[in-house]
Amino acid sequence: MTEDTTTTTEATNEDVLVVVSKVKNYIRAKSEMNTSGAVAGQISAIVRKLCDEAIERAKSDNRKTVMDRDFAVSSTCCNSQT
Repeated sequence: MTEDTTTTTEATNEDVLVVVSKVKNYIRAKSEMNTSGAVAGQISAIVRKLCDEAIERAKSDNRKTVMDRDFAVSSTCCNSQT
């Protein structure tokens, strides 16, 4: 029996990047609606795209750290806390 000792993790386009139960709970609390199983994949795709864009912004500033300012979103999108 061989043991895999690889410590590097590779993200794939199939990885879910959100906590699905938290998303479902949020939607239920805000709207009393159910959440389709396909939502996690769609939200993950959006998060993946935002991360890719933030990575490019950090690279263009010659940084190796992605910062909050690298996530350019509209002011109406995500600035309010609920």
